[in-house]
Amino acid sequence: MRGGLSKTFAVLSAAGLLAVSACGNSGDDSGDTASKNVTVFTWWADGGEKAGLDGLVSVFDTNCKDYKFVNSAVAGGAGSNAKQVLANDLQSGKPPSTFQAHAGAELKDYITAGQVDDVSGLYKDFGLDTAFPKNLIDQITVEGKIYSIPANVHRANVVWTNPKTLQKAGIDAAKAPATVDAWIADLTKLQAAGVKAPLAISKGFAQEMLVEAVLLGELGTDAFNGLWDGKTDWAGANVTAALNKYKTLLTFTNVDRENIDWPDALQYVNKGQAGYTLMGDWVAAQQLSDGVKETDYTYWPSPGTAGTFQFLADSFTLPTNGQNPEGTKCWLKTVGSAEGQKAFNTKKGSIPARSDAVPTDYPKYQQAAMADWKKDKIAPSCAHGSACSAGQNNDILSALSQFSGAQDVAKLQTALGTALKTS
Repeated sequence: MRGGLSKTFAVLSAAGLLAVSACGNSGDDSGDTASKNVTVFTWWADGGEKAGLDGLVSVFDTNCKDYKFVNSAVAGGAGSNAKQVLANDLQSGKPPSTFQAHAGAELKDYITAGQVDDVSGLYKDFGLDTAFPKNLIDQITVEGKIYSIPANVHRANVVWTNPKTLQKAGIDAAKAPATVDAWIADLTKLQAAGVKAPLAISKGFAQEMLVEAVLLGELGTDAFNGLWDGKTDWAGANVTAALNKYKTLLTFTNVDRENIDWPDALQYVNKGQAGYTLMGDWVAAQQLSDGVKETDYTYWPSPGTAGTFQFLADSFTLPTNGQNPEGTKCWLKTVGSAEGQKAFNTKKGSIPARSDAVPTDYPKYQQAAMADWKKDKIAPSCAHGSACSAGQNNDILSALSQFSGAQDVAKLQTALGTALKTS
């Protein structure tokens, strides 16, 4: 496979590499202290993500007393900053004890580069082969092996609304439009009612998530999943039609979409400056952290995707030649444990990967998500690593950034198909 980590390395200038190297592993001490350190590399530096990490650490400190947690989080960029630092560390042969990654195809580049070890045996050792649902294990298995342990499951295909804003346009916020076309009709109503940006969106992966939601809603689960395993043709007329509807959706979005991040888009909705935003269910934790009342927003699966759970999973790896492998295994055991997943997910806004979690331990949204996870069809997300490799995702993000300006559907469709064939 061409591309992969080399693409990540290529974007870093020599000066950039020098700058980020100082931010890398923080556990390079010497002596007995270093032998106990478990350096955990994440992008969970603040908000609900940091609170979730703190929950995991509290369980690790109790159950792994022989080891010391060392926080090596890198903030910003929805993980993009952290991934650049990690790429430098791995290329330099200085892997941390463990690093955060999205479970599934995103790991292919690390696997090809020989930078992560197979942890399939740990699934049996820790009882995860029975604690995790089979559909999740199948989704994150790469060529018959598993290379990470998920801490959670997030849902990507969620629309968040402002009921008061929708009500002004005569729209029922509790009822999801059945199709993308019906959603476009509602967006038109909002625009006519004077809402300047009916659909709030942000840069980068948020646009990729919207494209995926439209493709999923228009193609259906099986054909959408086929886009990632080669069974569905990216050049097909159904893909063309879906991308044209994505182009239409962009006409209802905020003009600063290339300059803001997803929390800013969410604030447009909260302030009544937009009716909708599409974002993963970490929004629930953000709303809780911001003190937004549950009565002030509603949520539902993106139009046309009811009955499908588009998933992603934050997970942790066992790096090849990483620091303190025995301590790392204790961390991985904590990540997969019932206690660890409860401590993490009740604060993170995600749901546990384990099937034996108790729904009443979680807030309202997570209870609903847990029920859907058990009954819905499952679809992966390229934007969040479960459907495609990092190299493929880089190419897709580049194509979408170009499309945000030029909006040439034929060019976008060709670029998406090429990304999956050549990256």
